Amino acid sequence: MASGPLSGLTVLDASSILAGPLCCQILGDFGADVIKIEHPVRGDSMRGHGPSRNGVPLWWSEISRNKRTVGLSLSVPEGAEIFRRMAARADVVVENFRPGTLERWGVGPKALHSANPRLVIARITGFGQGGPYAHRAGFGTLAEAMSGFAHLTGAADGPPMLPAFGLADSIAGIAASSAIVMALYRRDAGADATGVGQVIDLNLLEPIMTAVGPTPTYYQQLGMVGHRHGNRSTNNAPRNTYVTADGKWVAVSASAQTIAERVMRLVGHPEVIEEPWFGSGAGRVEHADLLDGYVEAFVRARTRRDVLAEFEMVGAAIAPVYDARDLVEDPHVKATDMLTVVVDDELGDVLQHGVMWRMSDSPGSVRFPGRSKGADTAEVLGKLGYSETDLAALMESGVIA
Repeated sequence: MASGPLSGLTVLDASSILAGPLCCQILGDFGADVIKIEHPVRGDSMRGHGPSRNGVPLWWSEISRNKRTVGLSLSVPEGAEIFRRMAARADVVVENFRPGTLERWGVGPKALHSANPRLVIARITGFGQGGPYAHRAGFGTLAEAMSGFAHLTGAADGPPMLPAFGLADSIAGIAASSAIVMALYRRDAGADATGVGQVIDLNLLEPIMTAVGPTPTYYQQLGMVGHRHGNRSTNNAPRNTYVTADGKWVAVSASAQTIAERVMRLVGHPEVIEEPWFGSGAGRVEHADLLDGYVEAFVRARTRRDVLAEFEMVGAAIAPVYDARDLVEDPHVKATDMLTVVVDDELGDVLQHGVMWRMSDSPGSVRFPGRSKGADTAEVLGKLGYSETDLAALMESGVIA
């Protein structure tokens, strides 16, 4: 049974790779009844992303957990009618088709709101519903490039670097879950609750632009354009990754003045603390070569275990650079359930990310993993009044799976 702060809400997930599905995973983790809509023949393209085991897609097991699955073609009139009937009973629709696609199929916001004025509709696209780029194909890679992220990432003398994972999509998915809850609050619980749903226009570009920081402000006010500087920070020093005597890597951050002082005392150079420039992050950045040299020498002479122990002893900020194996074995990750075991009928015990935050009174949960295509079509459509004969005819014509 669903539990959590969103229990009782129905969400239709009509989205694909990656922001929309992640958004709906979060909503499902916290109790919403999420119904995943995917094409009856092709299925959702997320099923083909990432590795599989015995033909079972592993990412799908997580990204579609807590979601019932319905195979439905929205592009044919019969499928559009089914979707309108589903939306009439739902609280939220999440979609990421190109602008105008749902309208062309007769299931755009006007059509859905005519049947259900309370419906919250989140539209996630590459560049938004309006503007000169609205109809361009939009993917996270393009947002990572245009946001300034790639320009600022990588070695100073190297090319712009893209992340090795869906960064822009993931940030947008988390942002979308927040926007949806805001819209639901406005509808139901705010001081000026309207009782009416609204349309959320979210693009992939703006959330990662926010994450990159106020670089447009720096340019507008100072004419400043940032450059790549490897693992260093333009805001504080020392901040970098350093290799240990046993060939491991650690990351050090000295964002706070007190931490920077502790690090310098630990590595044997307390004298720099008295330098006038050491009193600010900007001043330390101007002497990053010097500070990095001190920290690098200290770390390189010790094993990772010893480096971590000595930094922890003095309360300085450090972390090991982990791969997936290290992360799975970390005692803090284990103790706090950052990773959780989900029972999958086909895969057995599957290790997945836990729910993303902890709530004292209404915690989220993982109730079941991603399901096979159309596993819940009969149940969901049956509650809408479709008989077994209706379902057989719809399946024969390719409208449902």
